[in-house]
Amino acid sequence: MAESAVEIAITRLPHGADLPLPEYATHGAAGMDLLAAVGDPLVIAPGARACVPTGIAIALPEGFEAQVRPRSGLAFKQGVTCLNSPGTIDADYRGEVAVLLINHGQEPFTVTRGLRIAQLVVAPVVTARWRKVAALLDTARGAGGFGSTGLK
Repeated sequence: MAESAVEIAITRLPHGADLPLPEYATHGAAGMDLLAAVGDPLVIAPGARACVPTGIAIALPEGFEAQVRPRSGLAFKQGVTCLNSPGTIDADYRGEVAVLLINHGQEPFTVTRGLRIAQLVVAPVVTARWRKVAALLDTARGAGGFGSTGLK
């Protein structure tokens, strides 16, 4: 399968000027690592949350979004993950990319400058158009909601 790429304008903000731009860690990776652009170490207590700057702003082309997602290693090893996940960055947003971290772990977690704190996944967006109908077509599941399909 052929690779496809979309060009995205990016700028480093003054407090992120010395940090590398987001990049894919491996050839097959879906997400690029986002780095913390904190000045001083930021300690997130157990149960607490923090908005962590990345020092970058992006201009996505129309028809695309960027999703901020947790890093599995931080979640597994420290219990640190992203709130509002995935967080969506819309094509018309031009502010700083920031990451909402929460510490679900038992110990304080320290965010240091350049720490890989999240992933950024760029994805196409399909715009929906509503079509009002009198009734929906039935399915085998019907209106069964949470847990309606069982555990196995």
